Amino acid sequence: MSVDKKADFSNVTSSADSTAEVTPAPDFSNVHTSVESTAKLVEESVTVQAGDSLSSIAKRHLGDGNLWPRIFEANRETLKDPDKIFPGQVLRLPAKS
Repeated sequence: MSVDKKADFSNVTSSADSTAEVTPAPDFSNVHTSVESTAKLVEESVTVQAGDSLSSIAKRHLGDGNLWPRIFEANRETLKDPDKIFPGQVLRLPAKS
Protein backbone atom coordinates (compact mmCIF):
# COMPACT_ATOMS: atom_id res chain seq x y z
CA MET A 1 0.00 0.00 0.00
CA SER A 2 1.35 3.38 -1.04
CA VAL A 3 1.15 6.42 1.24
CA ASP A 4 2.58 8.94 -1.22
CA LYS A 5 -0.83 10.15 -2.41
CA LYS A 6 -2.01 13.35 -0.69
CA ALA A 7 -5.65 13.86 0.15
CA ASP A 8 -7.59 16.37 -1.98
CA PHE A 9 -9.68 18.69 0.20
CA SER A 10 -10.45 21.31 -2.49
CA ASN A 11 -14.12 20.38 -2.67
CA VAL A 12 -14.78 20.26 1.10
CA THR A 13 -17.30 22.77 2.45
CA SER A 14 -18.49 23.48 5.96
CA SER A 15 -21.98 24.19 7.18
CA ALA A 16 -20.87 25.07 10.74
CA ASP A 17 -21.46 28.61 11.99
CA SER A 18 -18.41 30.62 12.92
CA THR A 19 -17.56 30.62 16.61
CA ALA A 20 -15.91 34.03 16.35
CA GLU A 21 -17.95 36.80 17.94
CA VAL A 22 -18.45 39.83 15.72
CA THR A 23 -17.96 43.07 17.60
CA PRO A 24 -19.15 46.23 15.87
CA ALA A 25 -16.57 48.98 15.43
CA PRO A 26 -16.88 51.71 18.08
CA ASP A 27 -18.71 54.87 17.03
CA PHE A 28 -16.51 57.90 17.66
CA SER A 29 -18.66 60.34 15.70
CA ASN A 30 -19.74 62.14 18.88
CA VAL A 31 -16.24 62.45 20.34
CA HIS A 32 -14.72 65.91 20.37
CA THR A 33 -11.06 66.54 20.96
CA SER A 34 -9.30 69.48 22.48
CA VAL A 35 -5.63 70.18 22.20
CA GLU A 36 -4.04 72.33 24.83
CA SER A 37 -0.39 73.11 24.99
CA THR A 38 1.25 71.94 28.17
CA ALA A 39 4.51 73.57 27.22
CA LYS A 40 5.50 76.37 29.55
CA LEU A 41 5.37 79.70 27.80
CA VAL A 42 8.76 81.29 27.50
CA GLU A 43 8.62 84.65 29.16
CA GLU A 44 10.09 87.36 27.01
CA SER A 45 11.58 90.55 28.33
CA VAL A 46 12.94 93.79 26.97
CA THR A 47 15.54 96.18 28.34
CA VAL A 48 14.39 99.79 28.21
CA GLN A 49 16.57 102.00 26.00
CA ALA A 50 16.94 105.79 26.10
CA GLY A 51 13.89 107.37 24.47
CA ASP A 52 11.66 104.32 24.97
CA SER A 53 8.08 104.54 26.20
CA LEU A 54 5.65 101.74 26.91
CA SER A 55 3.91 102.72 23.68
CA SER A 56 7.08 102.46 21.58
CA ILE A 57 7.98 99.14 23.21
CA ALA A 58 4.44 97.85 22.54
CA LYS A 59 4.68 98.92 18.90
CA ARG A 60 8.08 97.26 18.46
CA HIS A 61 7.34 94.01 20.28
CA LEU A 62 3.55 93.58 20.13
CA GLY A 63 2.94 95.26 16.78
CA ASP A 64 0.62 97.96 18.14
CA GLY A 65 1.55 100.95 20.32
CA ASN A 66 -1.98 101.00 21.76
CA LEU A 67 -1.23 97.72 23.55
CA TRP A 68 1.06 99.48 26.05
CA PRO A 69 -1.38 98.82 28.96
CA ARG A 70 -0.67 95.09 28.57
CA ILE A 71 3.03 95.74 29.21
CA PHE A 72 2.13 97.97 32.16
CA GLU A 73 -0.11 95.24 33.65
CA ALA A 74 2.59 92.60 33.15
CA ASN A 75 4.96 94.77 35.21
CA ARG A 76 2.62 96.15 37.91
CA GLU A 77 4.83 94.95 40.76
CA THR A 78 7.73 97.10 39.52
CA LEU A 79 6.00 99.95 37.66
CA LYS A 80 3.85 102.40 39.59
CA ASP A 81 3.49 104.94 36.77
CA PRO A 82 3.43 103.97 33.08
CA ASP A 83 5.19 107.23 32.18
CA LYS A 84 8.18 106.53 34.42
CA ILE A 85 10.41 103.93 32.84
CA PHE A 86 14.17 104.26 32.75
CA PRO A 87 17.01 103.01 30.50
CA GLY A 88 18.34 99.71 31.79
CA GLN A 89 15.05 98.56 33.31
CA VAL A 90 14.06 95.05 32.28
CA LEU A 91 10.35 94.70 31.56
CA ARG A 92 8.39 91.51 31.02
CA LEU A 93 6.47 91.31 27.77
CA PRO A 94 2.99 89.75 27.68
CA ALA A 95 2.36 86.93 25.25
CA LYS A 96 1.40 88.08 21.76
CA SER A 97 -2.24 87.38 21.02
